[in-house]
Amino acid sequence: MPNIKSAIKRVDVIEKKTLKNNMIKSEYKTAVKKFEAAVAEGNKENAQELFKKATQKIDGAYSKGVIKKNTASRKKSALAKKLNSINA
Repeated sequence: MPNIKSAIKRVDVIEKKTLKNNMIKSEYKTAVKKFEAAVAEGNKENAQELFKKATQKIDGAYSKGVIKKNTASRKKSALAKKLNSINA
């Protein structure tokens, strides 16, 4: 444990930021899982709605700095491929 006042504050701030980042990451992972479940069922309409929500969550995670730009692009591209596979 830190003894210096500023170091103690940094520990508290980092804990709060970590919780927020984990919450955001969990939200987009849940959205992706719901989308993948809809794709597995073959439900096109539901999959398209969930695709939009999942990409919004991924973009939100990127804009908040939880994930990097290329990671967000890669994940959205993979979701788009899955969506196109059931539409074909």
